[in-house]
Amino acid sequence: MIKINLLPVRAAKKKETAVQQITIFCITLIVVFVICGALYAVKLGQISSAKNDIAAANSRINELKVKIGKLEELKNLKEQVNKKLDVLSQLRKNKTGPAQRLATISEITPEQLWLTAYTETGDNIKIAGIAVKDDLIAQFMRNIQSSNDFTGVELIVSEQKEISGSKVKSFELTCRLKSSVVLQPAAVINTKK
Repeated sequence: MIKINLLPVRAAKKKETAVQQITIFCITLIVVFVICGALYAVKLGQISSAKNDIAAANSRINELKVKIGKLEELKNLKEQVNKKLDVLSQLRKNKTGPAQRLATISEITPEQLWLTAYTETGDNIKIAGIAVKDDLIAQFMRNIQSSNDFTGVELIVSEQKEISGSKVKSFELTCRLKSSVVLQPAAVINTKK
């Protein structure tokens, strides 16, 4: 009988199959590593891109914060300028009011009557002065009453005084402004005519 030894063929086939399996395993392992490396690189790129976007957004936020700070400063400056403009317009209004009233009083003051004090508080006015005789005080009161600026003229005090050897009448009177505008500051002006 003839015996054929098939063992070396089977062993060679087993070795060949084992080599093929190891080769396929190594190739598969390499492909998996390459795919994982590629995915890792892609994710690193995405992370780097996201970090760059975050850094750009943070720098933009900081720029906007600076601009917002400047806008706040500008708003504050605008408010301050508006307040100053309001004060200036009020001062202009107050400047023309008392000056105009003093000019009116100067025009309606009779000769031989001198004003010694003018006090304006809100819409109340107090005038003091001296005159040679009572008729001049009465005429001055009528002139004030008939002017466009004043109303409610009342004589508070009228008394005789001696100044430099001459007898004169000292007087104080009050009146009110006709306009409904009440001025904020009190103006105290001493005048001599």
